[in-house]
Amino acid sequence: MTLQAIAEKIQVCKECPLHKDAKQGVPGEGPANASIVFIGEAPGRSEDEQGRPFVGRAGILLEELLHRAGLHREQVYITNVVKHRPPDNRPPKTPEIKACKHYLEDELMLLKPKLVVLLGGTAKKIRDHPLLKQTTVFETIHPAAAIRFPGIWKKRLEDDFDRLGQLVKQMGLV
Repeated sequence: MTLQAIAEKIQVCKECPLHKDAKQGVPGEGPANASIVFIGEAPGRSEDEQGRPFVGRAGILLEELLHRAGLHREQVYITNVVKHRPPDNRPPKTPEIKACKHYLEDELMLLKPKLVVLLGGTAKKIRDHPLLKQTTVFETIHPAAAIRFPGIWKKRLEDDFDRLGQLVKQMGLV
């Protein structure tokens, strides 16, 4: 199994109803040797259109935050808990998360990351997964929350990424 093979399976996946309204599946993206993995919730409209994770407004903010932490998008692997866009940008439902679970597991087994960053509440639901017990897990809010409610969440997210940058340096990942 390779990341490319997983991506191809995601493109033709029909394991849950999300594929019916989505334009395409959105596999993870990044180098096969990435030691840091970012896991978000689900693709949004821009992601659904382009077939790439975190390319909309939340993706632009994520890239800014990565730079703040001393990282570049090309160094990390970025994926989502579910691989098709939920209707009206709603949070994924439990059966949808379960249907996509094996894709995320396959990505993590291949990558064997040293650090996993969970972005938002849906991603945090998987924090107790056995595969994550083998790595360091860092939790923060989803960049989309900081866009919707900047007065409440933007500073917290920036502070979290400052701490993430320190952790990355301590772990020798940059």
